[in-house]
Amino acid sequence: MVKFDKETCQPCLVRDKCTRARNGGRTLYLRSRDQQQVLDEARAQQTGQEWRGKYATRAGVEGTIHQAIAVTGMRRARYRGLKKTHLEHAFSAIALNLIRLDAWWNGRPLDRTRTSHLARLDLSLTA
Repeated sequence: MVKFDKETCQPCLVRDKCTRARNGGRTLYLRSRDQQQVLDEARAQQTGQEWRGKYATRAGVEGTIHQAIAVTGMRRARYRGLKKTHLEHAFSAIALNLIRLDAWWNGRPLDRTRTSHLARLDLSLTA
């Protein structure tokens, strides 16, 4: 880690392009050569179409898992026993499919923008 003194960074004319620190100077984190080479190779692979296709599939799966947790509460099973838990998961999958079919038939997007806790509090105070 390399830290620049406050006195070095404060009078600089391009300070706002170099750091977002308000009080101190710039801090640089340096990796070893091996770590940096591995990171550069990984970033180069991420610009290819093959990687983007794999990531799109992963993003779709993660979106489905998030929807299952948010809508049906699948993080914890409500029942004990493998048969009951399996039935609960089957009903949850059916519910998700129906929600998605309804959204598709009515032309509504599935995702909704997240409202922060502070924004929700502000909305509840104005109502």
